[in-house]
Amino acid sequence: MLQKALVLVLVVASAASFVSCGKTSSHFLYAAIPATSQLAVFREDPYSGVLTQLSESPYAVGNGIQSVVLHPSGKYLYAANTGQGENDVSLFDINSDGTVNEITPRTPVGSLPYLLAMDPAGQYLYVANVKSNSISVFAITASSGALTAVAGSPFSINLVPTNMQISPSGAFLYVSAPSQPTGVIAVFAVNAGVLSFVGSTPTADNDPSGLAIDPGGSYLYAANASANSISIYCIVPASCITGTPGPAGTLQQVPQSPLADTQQHPVALTLDSTGGYLYVANQGSNNIGTYTITSGTGFPVEVTDAPFASEGQPSVVALDPNGGYLYVGNQSGTAGIQAFGIASGSLNTIFTYSVGNSPTSIAILK
Repeated sequence: MLQKALVLVLVVASAASFVSCGKTSSHFLYAAIPATSQLAVFREDPYSGVLTQLSESPYAVGNGIQSVVLHPSGKYLYAANTGQGENDVSLFDINSDGTVNEITPRTPVGSLPYLLAMDPAGQYLYVANVKSNSISVFAITASSGALTAVAGSPFSINLVPTNMQISPSGAFLYVSAPSQPTGVIAVFAVNAGVLSFVGSTPTADNDPSGLAIDPGGSYLYAANASANSISIYCIVPASCITGTPGPAGTLQQVPQSPLADTQQHPVALTLDSTGGYLYVANQGSNNIGTYTITSGTGFPVEVTDAPFASEGQPSVVALDPNGGYLYVGNQSGTAGIQAFGIASGSLNTIFTYSVGNSPTSIAILK
């Protein structure tokens, strides 16, 4: 049975072209491995996309680590731990060489904290608690990374969250959840971390999976795993809205949406930093779909030579900070992280790095 993981090159271009893109030092990749309660850490060569695991890696961390997210300052990493006796969030200091040190004690949250999200300013951390149908919200202390629960947290949402995304403005939180006959994407307004329900939109699937929002905050994309499709929504008040708009932050499906995915069981997706390309992990057909995004409509058009074969059951996709490489977490076959080079949306396999068990979340630090 396919399992959905919750929740992110050119072969080698010339060094000169990479320097022109700002690629001057190593990046670091962090991956959650829940089966062994480990955090795997790799150094990424920004000139080739090649990964080298740090000698200190993997780290023994919280039981059932499921999701990781990086603070925009690059100083802190947060991990959601779902294991028995845990139900908490870990804070790690990040050193200049990519190594980490956990700062204890861990912060208790709701039951089964599967997903993490952070606003772009790094002021608030959002934790989706699957078993308790709630979202815990914490203010982040800039000088230490410490977490303080905001008033009213955790917030009951009466939904089982399957994915969660914060808008680029930090003003809205979007949560996908299963429902019958169709799933929903719920919209919450955010005010100093406090959540207020705005509305919900039915999806093309009774169990929607991955979510992604373009950098301009105009479009939201949803992977419909069971329906084998991708839904595209315009976000009020973006210019793509037609007719009478709903409240700010609500969604309007664009014409011709959902897009039929010719592959099987799309579960995770991500957009590059320009909003020009969409990458989709098709877990059922063991490949990665790539699409160009049509300016003005947000509609995806498949790249000519897509899809691209991956290891078994890809379930996590993450782009490096400069957009030159894509990293994919796989659930079967070689349970590891597969690296691809990117050339105008086309993918070239670099290597697959074994981590022993399935990664469920990947975060990359510049």
